[in-house]
Formats: sequence, C-alpha cells, structure tokens
Amino acid sequence: MKYHKAPKQLDEREKLRKFRELDDAFAQALRQLEDPGSDLDIPTGPPVRSLAVLEEEEASVLLEERDRLFEARLKELMSEYDLSGGALSELISTLVAFGLWPEDRSPGMADQASL
Repeated sequence: MKYHKAPKQLDEREKLRKFRELDDAFAQALRQLEDPGSDLDIPTGPPVRSLAVLEEEEASVLLEERDRLFEARLKELMSEYDLSGGALSELISTLVAFGLWPEDRSPGMADQASL
C-alpha cells in the first residue's frame, strides 16, 4: 500500500489571508462593474428569452414536424391507392358536400371509422 501524505492543514492566518485576497478581488470587480466609464468586456452570454417565446418556438417546431409527417403520410397513401392530386381533391369535395367531412376541422379517427 502506498503511503499517502495528508495535505497540510491551513493555519488560521493563511485562511484569513486567502479570504482577504478573495474579498479584495471581489470588491474590485464590483467597483469596476458599477463604474459607467469602465471599459471591461464582460461576457454576458446569449440574451435571455422569455418562457412565452420559448413555448412559441417549440409550438412552431412541433407544427412544422406535424405538417411534414402529414404530407409524407398523404403522399404514401396517394401512392398506395394510386390517387392523383385531382382525384384526391374531388374525393374531399364530395365528402364535404355530403357533410361527411366538416370544413372547419379534420376528421378524427372516430369520424373515419364511420366512413
């Protein structure tokens, strides 16, 4: 087993000296921050965005993803059932005309089951 030398305990004077150095440095930094003529280039990081802005961005990203998935699934179904864009438009118009597809919302899974 190797011999481990315990670190020397700082005596009270050394602790007090280090604390004063730290306190002086902190006080100087505060004075420089408060001085309007100070030419310090203090990095502040990226601007803080509000929670509302973050939620709006997240909702926008989710909406774009949902639209992308819908478009991909629609293209798959059109290919699978060999439907053209015109034929699909005619089908939707017919469903709307007979009241089977409300114009103000998309049919849900329950609505599709009744078709």
